[in-house]
Amino acid sequence: MANTSSPAISVVIPCKNEAPNLPQLIDEIATALAGRSFEIVVVDDGSTDDTPAVLATQARERPFAVRHIRHARSAGQSLALRSGALAARGAVVATLDGDGQNDPAALPVLVDALLAGGPEVGLAAGQRLRRKDTRLKQFASRFANGLRGAVLKDNTRDTGCGLKAVHTDVLRRLPFFDGTHRYLPALVMQEGLGVVHRDVVDRPRRHGKSNYGVLDRGLRGALDLMGVWWLRRRRRAMPHPEEINHD
Repeated sequence: MANTSSPAISVVIPCKNEAPNLPQLIDEIATALAGRSFEIVVVDDGSTDDTPAVLATQARERPFAVRHIRHARSAGQSLALRSGALAARGAVVATLDGDGQNDPAALPVLVDALLAGGPEVGLAAGQRLRRKDTRLKQFASRFANGLRGAVLKDNTRDTGCGLKAVHTDVLRRLPFFDGTHRYLPALVMQEGLGVVHRDVVDRPRRHGKSNYGVLDRGLRGALDLMGVWWLRRRRRAMPHPEEINHD
């Protein structure tokens, strides 16, 4: 029987049609976070494979909570992340992709980096080394990251990495749109908070194929970039209010 008490960490996994990858990924998360209080929140973004059956088995067999949040229709990775953030019971949300390319061994590293930063740090972001994607994807990613960094000045080499740790309350107050997950460093900085980075190792996909294309993602990303640029131009840096007690 899973422990349903409030955990310290909510591991949020947005995924679509990743049923073959989930059992081993959950095994690896359990190993990485052994001795810590955590739950796993899988956001099933309109999957049409055996994801519900796989998660039902995992929820029955694991000593920690494995929760299944389902979108009836696919809404995209960013809104799946939002659903996970709203459902999270932990004070920290740690994220990774459901395809197995993100190594869960990085989760405690990112969580510890976030907490060590104190209240001034809002996000710990993984940055991939030795990418395992196709050459076309790697080229498109390098171009997009270079353009984004030049426009937004977010000091982040790789925002597309799914491995991140963020305070739950910070994540919930960010604006969400179809593409938010690629702009978390800039959006967290807009809240007046810092971002720390840790290098992580990329792995090949185990099963299935990517649900995201290169050209359509690039076209949407260009529009998103201009939107985030506009938002940062129009929105002032967030103040840190302090209540003054006059008693």
